[in-house]
Amino acid sequence: MTSYEEAVAAHEWHVPERYNIAQDVCDKHPADKLAMIHEHFDGTVREVRWGELQERSNRFANVLRAHGVEKGDRVAMLLPPTPETAAAFFGTWKCGAILLSMSVLYGDDGIRHRVSDSQAKVLVTNAANRERVDPSLVEHVLLLDDELLASGDPAFTPEDTLAEDPAQLYYTSGTTGLAKGIVHAHRYLLAHEEFLYCHDVQDGERFHGMGEWAWAAGIAPLLGPWRFGAVQLVYQREGGFEPHKQLDFLSRHEASNVFTTPTAMRSMMSITDAGTRYPQRFRIVCSAGEPLNPEAIRWFREQYGLTVLDYYGLTESYPLCANFPFMEVREGSMGRPMPGWDVHILDQDEQPVPQGERGEICLRARSNPHYPLGYWRNEEAARETFGGDWFHTKDAARFDEDGYVWYEGRADDVIIAAGYRIGPFEVESACLEHPAVKEAAAVASPDERRGSVVKAFIVLAEGHAPSDELIADIQGHVRNRLSAYAYPRKIEFVEDLPKTLTGKIRRIELRQRELEENA
Repeated sequence: MTSYEEAVAAHEWHVPERYNIAQDVCDKHPADKLAMIHEHFDGTVREVRWGELQERSNRFANVLRAHGVEKGDRVAMLLPPTPETAAAFFGTWKCGAILLSMSVLYGDDGIRHRVSDSQAKVLVTNAANRERVDPSLVEHVLLLDDELLASGDPAFTPEDTLAEDPAQLYYTSGTTGLAKGIVHAHRYLLAHEEFLYCHDVQDGERFHGMGEWAWAAGIAPLLGPWRFGAVQLVYQREGGFEPHKQLDFLSRHEASNVFTTPTAMRSMMSITDAGTRYPQRFRIVCSAGEPLNPEAIRWFREQYGLTVLDYYGLTESYPLCANFPFMEVREGSMGRPMPGWDVHILDQDEQPVPQGERGEICLRARSNPHYPLGYWRNEEAARETFGGDWFHTKDAARFDEDGYVWYEGRADDVIIAAGYRIGPFEVESACLEHPAVKEAAAVASPDERRGSVVKAFIVLAEGHAPSDELIADIQGHVRNRLSAYAYPRKIEFVEDLPKTLTGKIRRIELRQRELEENA
């Protein structure tokens, strides 16, 4: 593609009646073709070819059948990212079962809720995590190891699934209540064309995704590039994200195409000589999961000489908007709607807002293959969310004069101060441009005179200490970049910010705290 307009005009959806993720992503590749380079945190490196994944996925499918797993059953997994885990994913889909993959970073209560709510028949885990789940919640607990896989026959005939059959169960946290399960059909993977349009994945190139294999931003960057023939570089971390080890891994294995997150990028920004210490062969780097601040884009460009392409979406529908290699990147923008995705910015009456005005990002319902089958065991919520003409993201944004989308925060995060509507993201971005600020979150704080004022919770960068002088300096910095009404009239320095496991700031916790403290 040479232009956005060309990409949109040429786009068509092709969804066959019968489709299975495992057959498309795994079984179609030549057996001797390299599929994965896996590195354990102890330094052990394995090269895995498609023949190994094909055979092991067949063996695992037979193991599941031997334990009574049939089409439509849920298979829960609590595993680190390994070749065996990937094979287990494929084996689950070959059985026609529904995969629920959980991160080992989840708390025990979160794991219990997902296993219990999904009514999983089988839990697949390893020795390190087997004690974290009550075995009475499932019919079988299986430890994924060589002995288990060897017990299954290497030949298996995959279930002849419809594209519409359920394949994936993701749990996503909302602002209230327990995490809800979102059910995706096999067809949902066909809509993940960010690997075509944004990443421009080439056959045989080395791809790395930094997301956990437990949510859409982790599993899609595993499966999507594999569809197009990429070699997956997989790093099994010992604990949390460590920027030095991450960049060293990418450098040594010569990654050319990378999916990252703003949280990971901000962590990397602490390495001032990253470009020289960890030279890379990056061709394309993309980011999603939360808004990508302009200063992170500029840092990456200074270190590695390329512009990170940001894209946006939710577990329910992902990605809706993106930046593309064939289009000008406007720092801070989420780009333009994905080809084939009918995305609009609407008001409360589901009418388009004038260009430049704030509204809610909405997707025309059932207009693409990614559209969910619904919420798991929650028909009322499914009808409310997916039953109408539009899927409401509850994210606020505006279109500029050229059709670029500019994020302005969650629709319920908007700050109204003295009659002014202020998006928290723009305040946070301005704060982050100050050299003393490592992280920032902006929320409304009750105020007798103005109704509310902007308050910023700030994590300081190394080498800076809280002071009244620093507060005034940050306030002046933001005032000069935004306006006299949008700067944070209150600033509180904190050690860290409340976040989801995917790194998104939970402003709702900060808002609630402000309300309680000012009640």
